[in-house]
Amino acid sequence: MSPRLFAIVASGEARRLMSYPVDFWLTSVVGFVVDFILAWFLWAAIFAASGQATLGGFDRQGMVMYYVLAILVGKLVRGADHETQLAEEVYQGSLTRYLVFPTSYFAFKYAQRVGQAAPGLLQALLFGSASLLLLDVSSLGQPSLFSVLAALVAIALGNLLAFTLAYLLESFAFWADNVWSLEVLMRFVTFFLGGQMVPLELFPAWARGVIAWLPFRFFFHFPAMTFAGRVGPGEWLGSTLLCLGWLAVLGAAGHLAWRRGFLRYTGVGI
Repeated sequence: MSPRLFAIVASGEARRLMSYPVDFWLTSVVGFVVDFILAWFLWAAIFAASGQATLGGFDRQGMVMYYVLAILVGKLVRGADHETQLAEEVYQGSLTRYLVFPTSYFAFKYAQRVGQAAPGLLQALLFGSASLLLLDVSSLGQPSLFSVLAALVAIALGNLLAFTLAYLLESFAFWADNVWSLEVLMRFVTFFLGGQMVPLELFPAWARGVIAWLPFRFFFHFPAMTFAGRVGPGEWLGSTLLCLGWLAVLGAAGHLAWRRGFLRYTGVGI
C-alpha cells in the first residue's frame, strides 16, 4: 500500500469515528472521569487497608497516575477495539469484496486501525494534561525527552503487535463458527498480564519473570513505564527486540493461518 493510500484510509476511519463529535466527546469524557474516580477511591481504600505508604514501589498518587497512563496508552495501542472485523467478514461473506482492492487485505485493515487510534491521541493529550492538574507526575517517575520518544516507539510497536495478535485469533473463524469467546478470553488475559488492571510490580517475583517474556506487557505496562522514565535505555532496547521477535512469530503464525484458512473460504458466509 502506498503511503498516500494508507493516509487516506486512516484519515477516513478517524473521521468516521468522530462523525458525531458530541456523542464521541461526551462518551470519552464521562468514561475517563468514571475511570479516574474509580481508580482514586479504589486505591485509596487499598492503601488504607494495607497500612503501607507504598505498594510495589508506588505511592497512592503514583498508582493512580500509572492507572491513568495505562488507560491512555491502551487507547493508542488497542484503537477502537474492533477485533471482530475479520471474523464478521468471514461469517457474512463480505471478505470477498477486499479481493478486488488494489492493496493487501491486512495493509488496508491496519490503515483503518491506525485511523481508529487517532482519536485516542487527542484523548491522551486532553485527559493526560487534565490529570497533571490533579496528580504529580513525579510520583510515578521522571519523564525525559528520551523516555517520551522511546514511549512513542513502544506504543507504535504495541499497536502493531495488538493488531497481529487479534488477526491471528480471528483467523480461526475459517474453522470455528464463533471466535467471540476466544477474543473475550484473550482480552481478559491481555488486561491482566499486560498491566492494565494492576501494575506488574504487584505480581510475585516468579510471575514477573514469566510475564517479562510474554507479549502482553507491551500493550500497557511497558509503554506506560517507559513514558514515566522508569525504563532505562538498555532495558528498553532489550524489551524492544523481544517485542520485534514476538511480532515476527505472531506474524508468521497469522500468515500461515490465513493461507490455510482462506482455502476453506467459500464467499457465501455462514
